[in-house]
Amino acid sequence: MMGNYEYIIASLPALKPGWKFSEGTSFSGFVDWIKTQLSEADIRTLDILLQGYNDSMLDEAFYEAALKDHNRFIREFFTFDLNARNAKARLLNKAFGFPENNGTIGLPAGEFEEAAALESILSREDLLEREHGLDSLYWDKINAITTFSYFDLDAILGTVAKMHIIDRWRALDEETGREMFLRLTEEVRGTFGKIKFE
Repeated sequence: MMGNYEYIIASLPALKPGWKFSEGTSFSGFVDWIKTQLSEADIRTLDILLQGYNDSMLDEAFYEAALKDHNRFIREFFTFDLNARNAKARLLNKAFGFPENNGTIGLPAGEFEEAAALESILSREDLLEREHGLDSLYWDKINAITTFSYFDLDAILGTVAKMHIIDRWRALDEETGREMFLRLTEEVRGTFGKIKFE
């Protein structure tokens, strides 16, 4: 089956920050339906994006493959993601007196234009504001990558990436949001397992 991009995109909701899944719908449900409309090659590309949401997959081999992938969205999104994760690690290293590149992935990923914006977000005192700020940075990057993508696979990948951001915040209250941020921080900086982030 060839990917019917126009039909898929026309069938998906128009997403914006604050959009919510309606009753009976879910991130995984949308992804499963999208896959029924895609070719096998396109499903493999979508699966690379989904693997990038599994922290256990995010090693040097994953990023090395993603940065060389044939698909533009995959290349640009994970170049941004790698730069963002490395920048977060370096900021934490600086804060706690560790070597600058401790815990980073040493692959050439080009200039990180959003470095100043990321540093500003991570300097916020409120943990939920930081997490929302990070998601907003990712949302804006998805928009930048897909600016001229209307009825192609990149537009679909961008929608899935945005749905993943929305899904992370679905049904979260402040307490669970804070717990999630602490867990993500510990996962990103697993070597700092004994440090308590307040």
